[in-house]
Amino acid sequence: MISMSDYWMHRDVHYATQLSPEVKANAERTVALVNKLLERADAAGICPSPSDNGFGCVNSGWRPAAVNSQTPRASKHSKHITGQAIDINDDDGDLDEWLMSADGVLAMEEIGLWMENPASTKGWSHLQIVPPKSGRRVFYP
Repeated sequence: MISMSDYWMHRDVHYATQLSPEVKANAERTVALVNKLLERADAAGICPSPSDNGFGCVNSGWRPAAVNSQTPRASKHSKHITGQAIDINDDDGDLDEWLMSADGVLAMEEIGLWMENPASTKGWSHLQIVPPKSGRRVFYP
């Protein structure tokens, strides 16, 4: 399971002045919902990779604006800035494959998560707690 410490990646200390109550609340909701999804994935037989940076590890959590601006390919309006998104390592693509299945899409719908299309996120899964402009459960950035 993902902890808040995993999500913050020490940025809650280094960028404490940018960490608003709204961002904290969003981040707590993001982590709680993603943990529910990871529990469903685990029940479906999607297991963590044995590597240190394998499936289930946070690739990117909260990104203050200064960090986001230095992140390759990050949107200027990334949901990471507001604590509403997370990137989960998925080196083998097992999580993405499950999320794209009928069971995975249903799990996202029931839990209230959206994901970037895996074609745009090789090696990780981007999940967010708010719908994109398109409203599609699986979307292109």
